[in-house]
Amino acid sequence: MVHHQIKVIQALATSLTEGGRGANGTAFPVQPEKALKLYEFEGSPFCRRVREVMTLLNLDYEVYPCPKGGTKFRKIVKEQGGKLRFPYFVDENTGTAMYESQDIIHYLFQHYGKSGKTPEKYAHYPKYPVVALAGTLLNGARGVWVNKKIIYRETPEQLLELWGFEASPYTRIVRGILTELELPFVFHNVAKERWQDQGPSVLRLKPGKYIPLAGGKREKVVPVMGRHKKDIQVPYLEDPNTGAKLFESEVIVDYLKRRYA
Repeated sequence: MVHHQIKVIQALATSLTEGGRGANGTAFPVQPEKALKLYEFEGSPFCRRVREVMTLLNLDYEVYPCPKGGTKFRKIVKEQGGKLRFPYFVDENTGTAMYESQDIIHYLFQHYGKSGKTPEKYAHYPKYPVVALAGTLLNGARGVWVNKKIIYRETPEQLLELWGFEASPYTRIVRGILTELELPFVFHNVAKERWQDQGPSVLRLKPGKYIPLAGGKREKVVPVMGRHKKDIQVPYLEDPNTGAKLFESEVIVDYLKRRYA
């Protein structure tokens, strides 16, 4: 077993390879009425591109993990879309279902961005995701394959809920195990909205009491945190099936393995 702190270092290295993408986002997202759905797997560099933009737009969405060797949701993608390719994106608000990460990114900016146009930085990804693939390898290829050593329980009745953002190394660890266990969940993006948000909750660049941006998404999220402290700490997991409310990636991973594996 790889020590948890080594996993954190690997996940941090993965985030650094993308130059900070997936950390910051708008404080005032255009969240649709019906949940966006993303069929993907954590270790896919193409899926990572889409998740980074979802964080930039600060959108919440449902995740249906489809690791290689998985049996739960990959068949749904094949049935609905006609082929096994990831990411597969579904927006029931417009009746849209689509493959191809670049097409999905253009769609997201068109429908949920402020200007309706894709910024140049996100408009022309290279055909071969060398940098993102390097990030996957640095992270030990976690979240690529289903864990065949685990005897799976049934999919929980209600979706788990996870708060975090794409570039958070601690959140990445949790998403990895959720992928390997094929556990669907709602991902609540809590992107950093301004410079005062930078840094972990106990070591922010701006010292003193943390005050989220007035009217921003983070201000609305603070009361959700189980510790009821005036701060944001991710990852944070709620399991409506058991009533569990957990912080700390190591604690969450241990809980998921004990409860669902």
